Amino acid sequence: MRRRVRTAFLFALLAVLLFTFVSVYLARNAITKKHVPNSTSDLRTRSKDPGFPNLAIRDDREKLGGQLRTRRVSSIGNSVATVAILFPDWEVLVIVSPEAALPSPDSGDAEYKCLFENGAKSPAIFSGVLAFTNRTTFKCVLPNSLRSRRPFIQPALIRWPETDVSPGNKQVSSELIRWTTIAYESLSTENDVVLFVKGINRQLANKPPSEFNCVFGDDGEKNTAVRTAVTSSNQEVFRCHHPNLTAAVTSERIKISLEIVPKNTVVPSVAYYTPRRRTLAGQEPRSLLCACTMVYNVAKFLREWVMYHSRIGVEKFILYDNGSDDELAKVVDELNHEGFNVTTLFWIWPKTQEAGFSHAALYANQSCTWMMYVDVDEFVFSPTWQSPSSSKLLTSLLPISDRSIGQLQIRCNEFGPSNQTSHPVEGVTQGYTCRRKVDERHKSIVLLDAVDSSLENAIHHFEVKKRFFSSILVSMEDVVVNHYKYQAWSEFRTKFRRRVSAYVVDWTQAVNPTSKDRTPGLGFEPIEPKGWAEKFCEVRDDRLKLLTQDWFGSNTSHGYQMAWQR
Repeated sequence: MRRRVRTAFLFALLAVLLFTFVSVYLARNAITKKHVPNSTSDLRTRSKDPGFPNLAIRDDREKLGGQLRTRRVSSIGNSVATVAILFPDWEVLVIVSPEAALPSPDSGDAEYKCLFENGAKSPAIFSGVLAFTNRTTFKCVLPNSLRSRRPFIQPALIRWPETDVSPGNKQVSSELIRWTTIAYESLSTENDVVLFVKGINRQLANKPPSEFNCVFGDDGEKNTAVRTAVTSSNQEVFRCHHPNLTAAVTSERIKISLEIVPKNTVVPSVAYYTPRRRTLAGQEPRSLLCACTMVYNVAKFLREWVMYHSRIGVEKFILYDNGSDDELAKVVDELNHEGFNVTTLFWIWPKTQEAGFSHAALYANQSCTWMMYVDVDEFVFSPTWQSPSSSKLLTSLLPISDRSIGQLQIRCNEFGPSNQTSHPVEGVTQGYTCRRKVDERHKSIVLLDAVDSSLENAIHHFEVKKRFFSSILVSMEDVVVNHYKYQAWSEFRTKFRRRVSAYVVDWTQAVNPTSKDRTPGLGFEPIEPKGWAEKFCEVRDDRLKLLTQDWFGSNTSHGYQMAWQR
């Protein structure tokens, strides 16, 4: 009898356990299916905590009668109206509504936090102001307690500590926009509109423009949005016609996004349409040669790079700032005060170097004739240069008289750490003098009027119009790029933060280990390889070091110094 009772008890216990396991599995599966969208067609979600006050924006995006609603912004209480994007590495970019009145980020009263759905908070750090929409941005970090939840709900940007965050306002909370698919920037030309969109095209796999429309305005209940056909679809660049705006579209800030026609889906967007063309051109005459690059925390390197290239003929410098938090702004101000011409555009978007360079090809077209695309650790140098008697050393190499040439390609020599264990205070041209024997790749100087309308580029090389030669490869005896690529480990390890190219995998991703975009002998973690300081040293090359000492070195009361040290 006891054996029967024991057996029955065990069967009952097993049944309960089996029922519990199946219930949990089905519940998790249902939650996953319900809350993890596989497309951008339905991003309407609710907070898991019904008592959490909806201090973030509302996302009224839903299908209604075959039409798509777009995003609306609203604020509640003392919070700030925002829209937020989930970046890689759990960073949250918070974009503040233009209507919000914020104190200066430099004032002592400007302290903000991101308030998340479970009540967790993280500091909201001022990032910068978007150049073309004049919208203030902050960055915060998604708390660990929320990283396993789905969906990711937008945080509120709250003033701290005075904001009343007591629960009681039960409204729909919107989901964080994923950086994987988003329209993030727009620029107008005289003839069309250029929209930058993440997550649609892939490398060497561009979808036909017939699959897309540009959408201007808000569909809403009255279907007031205006659509124009996309004429070009390449990489992250989509070009379409200007809209013929109706009287129904009355907003001064007109949202622009991309419609995927076969899916009847509009991509989430933080981009706005500006009818008037915005360019770099001002009262200054068009420069013969400019330089453009994308930067992150390069304040310690910038003076050397600008002063050197200015001496050889570069007249304007355009920096696409990828979210620097060092003293970049201060150094730029100092350089401009000293007579150099340096423009900074806040370009916070991660892994968009190709798109940024495409943007620059249009934005600077009326201000620059030729554009040199080189990084701050790259210095253009000719072995034939002897003295700085002329500031046209580099421009003299441009094929100005031959209008069939649209691009020059310059080979690169890659320099190693040269036994440096920290950043050389006298500059990279002085500290790094040992390089690899074989040259690698090239950088380009592009005639902006020759750039193809697709704006396609492979980071430092553009497609040019058919009436131009694709490119001319310049002899290394005439000019070369000294690429100080493998610097002291304390500097090189910062590259593990993120690669800026959209099509180059990050250092920490364990894929393509033999790619030329990888560093030989380097793994997937920021761990210094043994003997790093002596690596990549096959040829001693101090030609540029000696030349720059002649041009920029002098004895001072503090000893011998280069001009950029002072």
